[in-house]
Amino acid sequence: MITLAIKKNQQLYATVDGKETPVTPRRCFPWQEPERFISLVNTEKKEVALVHAIDDLDPASAEALREVLTLMGFTLQITRIESITKEIEIRNWQVQTVQGPRTFQTELDEWPRKISGDRYLIRDVCGDMYSVDEIDALDKKSRDLLWRLLE
Repeated sequence: MITLAIKKNQQLYATVDGKETPVTPRRCFPWQEPERFISLVNTEKKEVALVHAIDDLDPASAEALREVLTLMGFTLQITRIESITKEIEIRNWQVQTVQGPRTFQTELDEWPRKISGDRYLIRDVCGDMYSVDEIDALDKKSRDLLWRLLE
């Protein structure tokens, strides 16, 4: 039996055989059935469990998984940070994403949130979500710019 819950920093946790671990859901094929065959992987990218169908889970677990999947579905993945500049109450970000170049703004008190491992989530002033999935995969300039906001 698998139970799921969203805990600190919007991280999804799975409890399998009494052991709780942070997980990230990964949709498997077929894509036309988005609520079936969802792999739950740990921070080492190893599968902890496979959800055959979301409706097989208890209602609270199903709700948690759907929430995280929805959040992930609207997240742009940052691959490079060109610049982060400050104005009065705003940070201006110029980035490259898997989806193409983007410019966005965050409030000065909106910090990147750690999701799991070295994965961070950034919410812009419009509510759009950006993720940095592996800090070490970024180039040195991007890492330096991001680390200034994490320390």
